[in-house]
Amino acid sequence: MNDRKSVYLFYKKTDELEEKVQRVRELGRKYGFTMADSPEEANIIAAFGGDGTFLQAVQKTRFRDDALYIGINDGSFGFYTDFSTEDLERLELAMQTNMVEVLRYPTLEVTIDGDKSFHCLNELSVRSNIIKTLVMDVYVDALHLETFRGDGLLVSSPTGSTAYNKSLGGSIVDPKLPSMQLTEMASLNNNQYRTLGSSLVLSKERELRLSIVQDGNDHPIIGIDNEAMGIRHSRELSIRVSDKSVKTLRMKDNLFYNKLKRSFL
Repeated sequence: MNDRKSVYLFYKKTDELEEKVQRVRELGRKYGFTMADSPEEANIIAAFGGDGTFLQAVQKTRFRDDALYIGINDGSFGFYTDFSTEDLERLELAMQTNMVEVLRYPTLEVTIDGDKSFHCLNELSVRSNIIKTLVMDVYVDALHLETFRGDGLLVSSPTGSTAYNKSLGGSIVDPKLPSMQLTEMASLNNNQYRTLGSSLVLSKERELRLSIVQDGNDHPIIGIDNEAMGIRHSRELSIRVSDKSVKTLRMKDNLFYNKLKRSFL
């Protein structure tokens, strides 16, 4: 981090957290870091909170590919948060040694009706905004794979594979593998209707298209990481693994599989 010294602190201001953030500010000044007033002025963006706060920081700062993101949890570590306000010694070690490394997490690029585009770091979910089965035609590249009927579909990045995707029975994917995963939400399978019935991992070279069948259900809603957006009357979503990555900082002794074991085993 020797060439990065301008830091923007992203957090929800509470009296309890403000006191802890102030200690981190003082520690940063000790090693020559300056505090930026806006994320545009910074080359380091530090998010204080859990994984949800980290995702918000990335979304609100528009996936800065010229900045380094750091997650500092207010308690235990998470998948995106390698540091904690309860362990300033570890944070100080990161400031003064080469015990840290930069990871590049792949992101997803989503385009709605060939027009509006946005990025996701964790996941994209598509479901009905009313109590009704959602029908979507699923295409991989130009091939029609299936017609899905059910509650909805989830497309996750490798880092997002440990979140909602895992709860739906999807696979956990190594974050160093640039890919995306399609997972079903309560699919309808019987003698009349049939879906794949398992998650599907797609390589970076693939394009996934979800075409919403307008059968009276014109109120779909999508989840973007931890935010929701209505896409009323929209017909098609195109999803790719983006060339844009999110650069994060972690300690070398905190590998993805350390996080996996700590979280689930």
